[in-house]
Amino acid sequence: MTVGGPDGILTQQQIHDHILESLANMDFDGKSVALVVPDGTRSVPMHKILPAVHEALKDRASKVTVLVALGTHAAMSDEAIGAFLGFEPGNIQATYPGWTVLNHEWWDEEHCFADLGVISAEEVTEYSGGRLHDVPMHVLVNRHVVEKDIALVVGPVLPHEVVGMSGGNKYFFPGLSGHDVIDLSHWVGALISSFEMIGSMGVTPVRALINAATERIPSEKLCISVVTEAGAPELHSVSVGTTVSAWAAASEIAAASHITYLDHPYKRVVSILPTMYEDIWTGAKGFYKMEPVVAEGGELIIYAPHITEVSVMHPGLRTIGYHNRDYYVKQWDKFKDHPWGELAHSTHLRGMGTFDDVNGEQNRVTVTLATSIPREEVEHFNLKWMDPAEVDIAAMEADPDTLVVHNAGEVLHRLRSELG
Repeated sequence: MTVGGPDGILTQQQIHDHILESLANMDFDGKSVALVVPDGTRSVPMHKILPAVHEALKDRASKVTVLVALGTHAAMSDEAIGAFLGFEPGNIQATYPGWTVLNHEWWDEEHCFADLGVISAEEVTEYSGGRLHDVPMHVLVNRHVVEKDIALVVGPVLPHEVVGMSGGNKYFFPGLSGHDVIDLSHWVGALISSFEMIGSMGVTPVRALINAATERIPSEKLCISVVTEAGAPELHSVSVGTTVSAWAAASEIAAASHITYLDHPYKRVVSILPTMYEDIWTGAKGFYKMEPVVAEGGELIIYAPHITEVSVMHPGLRTIGYHNRDYYVKQWDKFKDHPWGELAHSTHLRGMGTFDDVNGEQNRVTVTLATSIPREEVEHFNLKWMDPAEVDIAAMEADPDTLVVHNAGEVLHRLRSELG
């Protein structure tokens, strides 16, 4: 059930009525609910969505626990959660009486997770399209979605560098999962490459792995998938159904609204990041979404003076730095024991390239950070440094060989020639 489309903006009344009517036809009576929401790295007006969800579940659900699907991002503070979800920090009961809200505490493996067993190496090989062999996948997920009767996902769908299109079951894995599913699925995405994967529709190999893990969650899995207006607190559409059907409907709309096709590549692209990206781990989306339109031998500049860290939560990145896929694949014995999720992220930000013993690492484009990260730190990570104070945005916008993108990180840019 969907209201809206890629070309329009929904009114608050349309959002409210559609959610209320859709959830009224679902069996929440007397049932406990794990309400799964994104974290603050996703741009979505939750304050326009959750009041209708609360009204629909009020006097029906026996208990509602809101889970912030962090993946492996840093925990959100009480202040940040309140601002994001639309309630006064520390006083959720005034806006959403009866609800409690929790971060996905992925760092506390002893208390956070339910163990759903192991997906065999043979199955992993099949789901990954033969990209992984002899590697089983241990499925851990936040215990609340196992202990509750219903897991209701509420969140946006956007082009995604690992899975193709985000949303749906991705809110369980990696949103609420342990490291094994995260590492395996992200590495499969890296082997395919972000360049090829991002924006792909349907059940990609990574989504096949995620779906297989999700099938082990015993609760009923429902979903409110939304498509946001890029750079604005508005919604193009709201789709309600299962985590498969609602996601599929929203994906079609997101593909039409969040992929911009250009006639030619640019020698230089400047991605201006919004402040919701607090480090390069999350802000790397400014690269993923623009890499396809950077010309061979060109440069992509991530402009984000507010960013001071590469990643506090993933210090292992300092050990490996940023390199292309072949750099790791062709030296696998050297890197196979490093967390695969970090290897995947490394390749995603460094982009396409090659590696061999004679020529070493050759990258398709130059990646430059114009942030508040010190020069020596940027260069340690195998990236180019630029002083953000010397970046003249107006001059770059006047340069015909430069594409400047404000609020980068959500809209994917690709070449029109790829449409075939």
